[in-house]
Amino acid sequence: MIAAILGVLGPVIAKVAGSFFPDPADELKRQKLMNEVQLAVIAQAGQIEQAAASVVRAEAESKHWITAAWRPLTMLTFVAIIANNYILVPWLQAFGFGAVSLAIPPDMWSLLQIGLGGYVVGRSTEKVAEKVAAILKK
Repeated sequence: MIAAILGVLGPVIAKVAGSFFPDPADELKRQKLMNEVQLAVIAQAGQIEQAAASVVRAEAESKHWITAAWRPLTMLTFVAIIANNYILVPWLQAFGFGAVSLAIPPDMWSLLQIGLGGYVVGRSTEKVAEKVAAILKK
């Protein structure tokens, strides 16, 4: 997640650093400022990820069905598109049926990776927490 944040913030940081040090001779100062901001973001990574996790947790525990289900529904939609393009369409075309593949934009792949990564990490953490709790009860 931090890599994604830095990827988004990188151009913003560069623009801000450029406004502080517009002279090309100040390239070293500009680069130092950019590095310090990136290090500060990395140092706060735990808090940033904890805040993101609390948002997801609050959504999942919501009383409103759509609030609790929108992330899983989005991921299932992505999975359906991928299954269509890489499983269903090739089989249908192999047997002579006309089938349409859906375009998958690069941003959708990124969202899918983030979503699956978050799910895997979340489930892994949940399993580890259960085992630690069981050990502590002994």
